[in-house]
Amino acid sequence: MIEPQTAAPPAAPAPSRRRAGAVALVLGGALSVQFGAAVAASLFPRAGVAGVVTLRLVIAAVVLLAVCRPRLRGYDRRDWLVVAAFGVALAGMNGLIYAAIERIPLGVAVTVEVLGPLVLSVVAGRRPLSWLWAVLALGGVVLLGRGSVDGLDPVGVGFALGAAAMWAAYIVLSARTGTRFPRADGLALAMTVAAVLSLPLGVAASGTALLDPGILGLGAAVAVLSSVLPYSLEMLALRRMPTSTFAVLMSLGPAIATVAGYLVLGQALGLVQVLAIVLVVAASAGAVRTGPAAPG
Repeated sequence: MIEPQTAAPPAAPAPSRRRAGAVALVLGGALSVQFGAAVAASLFPRAGVAGVVTLRLVIAAVVLLAVCRPRLRGYDRRDWLVVAAFGVALAGMNGLIYAAIERIPLGVAVTVEVLGPLVLSVVAGRRPLSWLWAVLALGGVVLLGRGSVDGLDPVGVGFALGAAAMWAAYIVLSARTGTRFPRADGLALAMTVAAVLSLPLGVAASGTALLDPGILGLGAAVAVLSSVLPYSLEMLALRRMPTSTFAVLMSLGPAIATVAGYLVLGQALGLVQVLAIVLVVAASAGAVRTGPAAPG
């Protein structure tokens, strides 16, 4: 008797192809975030910083709530305090970095902002080599201030430093939220908290301009580019690569932001400022490789 032929199962993708696909996902997410920030900056004259932040957070919250449909029962007071703090960090991080981008070039703002995760990596690493990366990053930041004849707006730099602190808090609170809420439920709830906090400020600053179809459309593009799409791509990438490798790739953010600022906003940087950004990127990558594996 002749046995019937059955189709062979599809071959699993080669490890090298799998890694290349994961790298493409991470870089795609980083490109989406930074070009989304550039689009947001182009919208500031029409809707204001607070208005753009509100559009991004509110639209992102609506999308995440629709997709995740988070469960609201079964959590205690501590769970809700953690997710509320996570929402405050999200609102602060977005509001401060956009306020910085309004005053200083996009690449410079993101370079200063990345100091938050960098300091967190150095502190968590607890190794002598970690402090070398901190010194290298500090040198990069000093060069940033001397990279142009007129210098940088100190208020803008202050906003970027505030965003750096909020980013560090975001990392810590994201990990704690992930242990208390399943899937992406905690992120959806925290994004809702951030949207509620930003809504009064956005309405007070921009009023009915937020309902303009053109502004609303660009705001939706910012929300998708800066929140929904990168979060989705990063989640897929983290299933295919170690979190330490993911964190190193994410440290390329300042370089990608510099390119986005040049292409979308026409923000050309001097050679010294480009060198400063390279130093901070190298310090971030080195700190991640030296310290413990970064949380996903």
